[in-house]
Amino acid sequence: MNPITMQLVADKYIRLALEEDIHSEDVSTNAVMPEYKPGEVQLICKEDGIIAGLPVFERVFTLLDENTKVTFQEKDGKVIRDGDKVEKGQLLAVVTGDIRVLLSGERTALNYLQRMSGIATYTHTVSGLLSGTKTKLLDTRKTTPCMRIFEKYAVKAGGGCNHRYNLSDGVLLKDNHIDAAGGVKKAVLAAKEYAPFVRKIEVETENLDMVKEAVEAGADIIMLDNMTPEMMAEAIRIIDGRAETECSGNITKENIKTITELGVDYVSSGALTHSAPILDISLKHLKVLG
Repeated sequence: MNPITMQLVADKYIRLALEEDIHSEDVSTNAVMPEYKPGEVQLICKEDGIIAGLPVFERVFTLLDENTKVTFQEKDGKVIRDGDKVEKGQLLAVVTGDIRVLLSGERTALNYLQRMSGIATYTHTVSGLLSGTKTKLLDTRKTTPCMRIFEKYAVKAGGGCNHRYNLSDGVLLKDNHIDAAGGVKKAVLAAKEYAPFVRKIEVETENLDMVKEAVEAGADIIMLDNMTPEMMAEAIRIIDGRAETECSGNITKENIKTITELGVDYVSSGALTHSAPILDISLKHLKVLG
């Protein structure tokens, strides 16, 4: 995550998370550490996975105190960075600064890092199943409120690709849009008339009749939603290269291989962000310095 994105977008969410956790004061920390003392604590990985969110982890502490220093460790001669593989027991970083900051920022910083690393790890596993195929793995908008920027970043760190970021980012005509417009053709024509010409138009289809209508209406991308492998194969035959294809609906690492063998261009999976377990990471061995 680059510094511009961090300051323009991410900072406001990180501040809200800190305010949610600290509110008026950290009573526990203030009770045992009423005044400044320097200290350090170690960031340790407790299971194998893909790391993501290191800049966010660091930013939590520097927002509390700009003098806090996070020193990321080296592995194989290179400083660890997002997207790297990490191992159980690995020392990832050392955080140095005011002990009150280390204690008060711990949970928020770990919440981000564990969540983002879990998504990156799950995404890495699923994307590996697409290796050697033309199919790209996409995320969805099924993200935790106010966590989208972090969760979609984590998908990319894990080797996936981002679908549209929000409703302003592209045209995706789903079942309710189609019902509101009065059919696939009417919905596509309305979108072509309204949306800027640089926007691609994607249509969600649930059966082969909708696929035919979407092709005839000139959709750029046709989503095959919750179709059986047999239906998808027939849909791809009907489309015949006249539009890009995306498969969606209950896509998991257990069933993705069967789907990609059909040759779709994209597979989108909400599970990347809504069902990935966290990666277990801890702050341990706090020491008072001086």
